[in-house]
Amino acid sequence: MAFADPQSVTINSIAVSLPRVGSGINAGTFQSNDGLVKLSAQHAYGKRQRRTVRIDHQKIAPDPLVSAQNVLRSMSCYLVVDVPLQGYSVAEEKQVIDGFIAWLNASSGAAITKLLGGES
Repeated sequence: MAFADPQSVTINSIAVSLPRVGSGINAGTFQSNDGLVKLSAQHAYGKRQRRTVRIDHQKIAPDPLVSAQNVLRSMSCYLVVDVPLQGYSVAEEKQVIDGFIAWLNASSGAAITKLLGGES
């Protein structure tokens, strides 16, 4: 089963369409037409199952050393789910992830803001 084509992600209240640009064994990649936003999903199977979804974002920003020049900057954010081969159902895995995401988003994303501010 594969994610639908295209995918969409909303960044700063702007929906970005991400058509599929790559597909492989246990992997799929979606990218915006300008190439600045990429979404990827991967699955690795071994003694444990590792599932990763990742977003890569790029933008043009002023160079702090040469104000007349702009440079390409990038960031990424990803979620890795690592589970044993037995012992957790998909529903139980989802419950843990839902709790984690709810914690991150609680109080208008307070935990995310603290994390990005360097708190631990």
